Order: sequence, then structure tokens, then C-alpha cells
Amino acid sequence: MSGSGRRPAIAVLYGGRSSEHEISCVTAGAVMAAIDRERFDVHPVGITREGAHTLQPDEPGLLRLRPEAMPVVPDNGTRICWPHGVADRVLRVLGPDGRSRELGPVDVVFPVLHGRFGEDGTVQGQLELIDIPYVGSGVLASALAMDKHYAKSVLSSAGIAVAPWARITRAGWAADPEGALRAAGELGEDVFVKPSRAGSSMGVSRVRAGAGLREAVQEAFAHDSSVIVERAIAGREIELAVLGGRDGAAPRVSPPGEIVVSGRDFYDYAAKYLGAEGVRTLAPTSVEPAELDALTSTAARAFEALGCADLARVDFFLTPEGPVVNEVNTMPGFTPISLYPTLWQAAGLSYERLVAELIELALARGGSR
Repeated sequence: MSGSGRRPAIAVLYGGRSSEHEISCVTAGAVMAAIDRERFDVHPVGITREGAHTLQPDEPGLLRLRPEAMPVVPDNGTRICWPHGVADRVLRVLGPDGRSRELGPVDVVFPVLHGRFGEDGTVQGQLELIDIPYVGSGVLASALAMDKHYAKSVLSSAGIAVAPWARITRAGWAADPEGALRAAGELGEDVFVKPSRAGSSMGVSRVRAGAGLREAVQEAFAHDSSVIVERAIAGREIELAVLGGRDGAAPRVSPPGEIVVSGRDFYDYAAKYLGAEGVRTLAPTSVEPAELDALTSTAARAFEALGCADLARVDFFLTPEGPVVNEVNTMPGFTPISLYPTLWQAAGLSYERLVAELIELALARGGSR
């Protein structure tokens, strides 16, 4: 209970304007189903593709994963009114008829938003302005981790190995596409082309021997105005889940998981969410003791180098020379079958307990950081 004797209220924020709208909805359904309703009240706040903040039904089953009909946030005519300042944390809703009613104070926002306009510091900044506690990393860490170019720059400066890369901006491409292609070609015969600020493998292509490099860059530009070309790294794809420490303690790191890809170019959207063949997930997986030590310490270092909070998944390529960080994801896939919660389940932390732990971390931290 809160200090007033009421149950703390959790606003689950999902949907959004990014290309990962549907996956965010699926994640929200799983999180809402896992929240202990004897401890917490829940307000489902869905953001439509057009950016309208709406009050949605508290029915997690409506948001289940169905490849043939992925869930979306419908515009039901309601509008959420966030607090106008820091004097109170009362959430209000306008009905389709224009009448306003109070939903009550919000104690924590759980933003299960993937991609831009949610995972990139934008929503975090909004919540900072109105002093509402929220789950996850703050403005700077969210923005850094979302942008692959700047995340690599920070990690590299911290002495953490990352794959060599080149950045192409839309302006640079327009001015000298041939020069950009030559610079990308210096990375080797096998490269990945990625939007700098997209997730779930949206707009990602693998290019071998330069065939289709121009088209891959153009495809990535369809998702972002900044693109990176990255040298492909030969190694096992290992992922570790990181959970923030309590009371200033060091972050906690899960056992390692592994993505085994066969018959596909890489672990793409269809393999991640639609059950496409050619991918196996091992959670946990086996690595040598020295490799485990290196992976665990590097995951914690990467989490802290970017200034992350509460949760992140750190993705590696494990090479004979050691671990190479691929990405740090501050709002990883979070359905019960996603790798992040599955790795914590392997460590003895259930999905329901993991959701509660993240809410408790946000409650303990309080408002503006």
C-alpha cells in the first residue's frame, strides 16, 4: 500500500508511433497479466500510431501474440491527460463526449515501448518533466542505447569491444553516395546495414561481397535518417539480461542465453516474433568459466557505461578473442517467452516476480533522477 493506504497505481504505457507498435502491445499484455492486482492497480495507457494517448480496457488477453492478426492500439476516442506540473500525479481521462474524470494518482509508469518515440528518451523526458517515477533507463541512457552509432562510440571509449562500423547520414548520402559506399566497403566483404535508431531488426540487411549494398542502405533509410554499416563478426550470439541493483548495489547479471541461427542470414523480425524456421534459442547456454566471467563483467560494464537503470539486455558475439558487444537494449522483448525474462527464470526469478521487482525499483527511486 502507498502512504495513503491505497494500492500503488501503475500506468502501463504501450503502442506508440514506432515500427515496433505491435510488439509493444504484445509486451504490454504480458506485463499487465503478470502484475499482482492485490498489490497494484493498473491503468492501461495505449498510444495510437498517430500518437494519441488513450485509456484502453484492462484486458491483457486482447494483446496476445497472434502472427495472423497482431494487436494494435485502437483510437477509442478517449484522451489521457497527464499532470500539468509536479503538484500532483493525478491522471485524468477525457471521454469521447468530452467529459473529464480522474483516474487517481499514478505512482509508477511502466513504459513497455519499443523503438523510437518511447525507448529513445522522448517519453522518459516527458515523465521527468512531470516528476512521475518510471521503470527503465533515463533520458540520456535511453537515447544513447537507441542510437547504435553513439552507443558504439561510448562503449568503445570505455574500452569495451564493439564491431567496427561506419555511419552514413541522409545528408552525406545525398551529397556523395559513392563515397559512402567506398567507406562502407572498407569494412570487409561481409557487413550488416542497419538503421541507427530502430529495433526488432527492422530495416536490417546482410550484404556479402558488396552485392546489394546500395539497396540495403536505401532500405535502412526508409526507417531512419541515420544508418550504420557494420562489419559482420564471426562468433556465437550470446545475450545476457541485466537487472539493476537495489539501494545502489551493482547490477545483477543473468546466466547467458544463445541464439543459434541456421539457414537464415541473421536473427530477423520473422524469426524473433513470427516463429520462422532456422533459429533456436538456448536459455541458458553453456560457455567456459573464463568466457562466462568476461561476458558477465562486460555486460555490467556496458550497462554502467551507458548509464542504464533497472533493465537491459546486452547482446554479444563471443569470439576466440573475447566478447564483442553488438547492442544494448534498454527495453528488450518482454513477453514470457522472450529471452530477457526467460534468462531470469533460469536464474530462479519468475516472470511475475521480475515484473514486481522492476516496479519496486522504480518506486524506491522515486521521481526525477
